[in-house]
Amino acid sequence: MQPSDGDLKRPDKGSQSGASSADAPPLQLYEKHNVVHNKRIDGPFRRFKWFVMVVTLAIYYITPWLRWDRGPYAPDQAVLVDLANRRFYMFGIEIWPHEFYYVAGLLIMAGIGLFLVTSAVGRAWCGYACPQTVWTDLFQHIDRLVDGDRNARIRLDKAPWGPAKIARRAFKWTIYLAIAFATGGAWILYFADAPTLLREFFTGTADPVAYATVAVLTFTTFALGGFMREQVCIYMCPWPRIQTAMLDEKSLIVTYKDWRGEPRGSVKKAAKAPDAFGDCIDCNQCVAVCPTGIDIREGPQIGCITCALCIDACDRVMKDVGRPRGLIDYATLEDCKAEAEGAPQRPILKTLLRPRTIVYFGIWAAIGLVMLFALGNRSHTGLTVSPDRNPPFMVLSDGTIRNAYTLKLRNMESRPRDMEVAVQGLPGAVMWTDTIMRDNAAPTQIVHVDADQTQTVRAYIAAPAGTGEQEFRILVTSQDEQREQDAEETRFSAPGGQ
Repeated sequence: MQPSDGDLKRPDKGSQSGASSADAPPLQLYEKHNVVHNKRIDGPFRRFKWFVMVVTLAIYYITPWLRWDRGPYAPDQAVLVDLANRRFYMFGIEIWPHEFYYVAGLLIMAGIGLFLVTSAVGRAWCGYACPQTVWTDLFQHIDRLVDGDRNARIRLDKAPWGPAKIARRAFKWTIYLAIAFATGGAWILYFADAPTLLREFFTGTADPVAYATVAVLTFTTFALGGFMREQVCIYMCPWPRIQTAMLDEKSLIVTYKDWRGEPRGSVKKAAKAPDAFGDCIDCNQCVAVCPTGIDIREGPQIGCITCALCIDACDRVMKDVGRPRGLIDYATLEDCKAEAEGAPQRPILKTLLRPRTIVYFGIWAAIGLVMLFALGNRSHTGLTVSPDRNPPFMVLSDGTIRNAYTLKLRNMESRPRDMEVAVQGLPGAVMWTDTIMRDNAAPTQIVHVDADQTQTVRAYIAAPAGTGEQEFRILVTSQDEQREQDAEETRFSAPGGQ
């Protein structure tokens, strides 16, 4: 980690007085990066990380290939961001551009969900489900598969470059590239029909933006997951800085119980003087398994992603030496203080159920319920009316006053529908369009709208001579068993109007 101003390495004043400025050591602004070779560990938290990694990667790579029958007029890909037609499909849900508030609602829910998780269990999102964590974890497993466990990888790093090391590195980096390429390739499949785009991609007929996107994501995945790893979490990601404002003494975090572990001493030293040492035997296994390379015994710090692998390692050691588990554990700072004074450990459920988390959950659930209600009750018929501004009206030879409007009729069903367009609140008015002659003008007209499309209609509305400027309504009604309606108020312009 970057040292603070007080940690900058400077020569002391005494050494400066006896040496020239040319002999002074250079100012060191940044700590040299040390590659983290974390050790393999097994335990409940490690198995949970395995589970989350498999589930999240499976969702990411498999979802574009899932099919969902929406009828003959709509795409059958279960999840699709159709930029060309400005649609977002997610299984049985279809979001149109004017319904972007649903996407905004999902983003708000995601943000509040992060607040909820952070206030309850610290940086659990970072430790288990963050994409940087998931892909870094995957690449670290590749490291173990190719180079061996921690000690073997350290020895290989220190070994001079030779044919064997070059071959091993080339093989490992090739696997990195394959995973990174698959990651970038899977991403673009969310924006077009997956089988079609995959075939076009490998036959060289895909859009250039597809190749550019895959290239960028391949590079970033290869670099961030394969090499930068914990540096992204510590230096690049803003979330560790934000989450500190959401944590308090009641938040569950991975904590070293120093009141129990200090002073540290080996098993042999503790056997000779049982009352002189704490439970920590200073084996450094908690440091060896940490994916960011921190020492949790130094207290809460920005490099801790709350993955709890150090808990698995410490619990195993405590079991081996015959001491109770939980020297490193999920606990609140408040509970640790109480335990140090002799209070019993508080149940996790009581720790999680507190006003702050309940309020976050209530807000999160309320937004979700409102969105579900809106989705369940939304109309699949829509209307937008835009009156002409220049000229606002025309007086025809028979004295009739005519206004022109651009109507946009939305058919949000995956089947064609006829829609009735009616003029209401404008006495004596009739309507015709570019495709319906004036001889057939009437207060209502039927317009055919294709499946899952917006039909633009140029409409002309004429009112008798002497009609004044006034508000009226255009109503559209679907001509099917649903009889869905939508209406929009607009203005009829006439001579003498303001």
